[in-house]
Amino acid sequence: MKLGLNLGYWGAGNDANNLALAREADVIGYSVVWAAEAYGSDAATVLAWVAAQTERIDVGSAVFQIPGRTPANTAMTAATLDTLSGGRFRLGLGVSGPQVSEGWHGVRFNKPLARTREYTDIVRMALRRERVKYDGEFFTLPLPDGPGRALTLTVHPARDYIPMYLAAVGPKNLELAGEAFDGWLAIFFAPESSAELLSHIKTGRAIAGKTLEGFDVVPTVPVVIGDDLEQCAAAVRAYAALYIGGMGSREQNFYNQLAVRMGYEKEANEIQEKYLARDYAGAAAAVPMEFIDRTALIGPRERIRDRLPAYAEAGVTTLTVASYVGTLAEQVQTLRTMAELLDETGLAT
Repeated sequence: MKLGLNLGYWGAGNDANNLALAREADVIGYSVVWAAEAYGSDAATVLAWVAAQTERIDVGSAVFQIPGRTPANTAMTAATLDTLSGGRFRLGLGVSGPQVSEGWHGVRFNKPLARTREYTDIVRMALRRERVKYDGEFFTLPLPDGPGRALTLTVHPARDYIPMYLAAVGPKNLELAGEAFDGWLAIFFAPESSAELLSHIKTGRAIAGKTLEGFDVVPTVPVVIGDDLEQCAAAVRAYAALYIGGMGSREQNFYNQLAVRMGYEKEANEIQEKYLARDYAGAAAAVPMEFIDRTALIGPRERIRDRLPAYAEAGVTTLTVASYVGTLAEQVQTLRTMAELLDETGLAT
């Protein structure tokens, strides 16, 4: 396995720490640093800033929101970032959710799977520097009966091929990730229950005439190192409650549905009810300890080390660390400890 670092959202009061962590990950030898976006900071600007102040580590979007950019704009941004970083950019995409898509970007959240497929086709076409012509259900380029022309991307990326990742949760989206992408950005990844998820990835790979060979399985895993297990778990509760309870609408929350499929239907409903009622503390308290322990790395150093082989056995190729608690020095130590533990297990690649 390789290690990655997820910086999350910029502008949460930890920006100086995030840049320092990215630099530290670069020095230690982490494979990639990811930045996210929702309806605050955009990932592209953050990645350009990080790329300018690092040397070797890849920079990746986790994710660029599909409703937030036209596919041509995404191709432009990807090519520019790859050029500026000297060939270190990874393009992660995601459909976002109905609240952000329709409330922030003004894009209807209908048929997200079909929209993602068309979007990906156009991005790849543009990055191959082909003349972009497309006639789909959602995208038509150029527009008919107008002055538009089929154009070619003028920027030459540093590489002939920019790897693309999909943030996927549901079965059909996982299948699409396997079929049309180079990697999967996963959340709430539990090694013991990952076989079914990866079976959908494998189905998609088979459709494309491929195997899992070379496919990057990239879960973001909260890491909190400490002797008190409950205290470590407490640091993860708000994060879990936000996604299970508040990311999406009551009817369409992919993370809530994932928790249900993992066997936590009653708890997921309680978390959502409390979160939507703005009882954020109650929602966090309702997150089961077992769920946190299955989807995060918490506890003493040795406990985390002994847990790492389960991720490798489950097919994880890049374990992305999310360290968002403690002082900067403590977070830096978390990054260093994870690198040490990976070496100790003999899993580092």
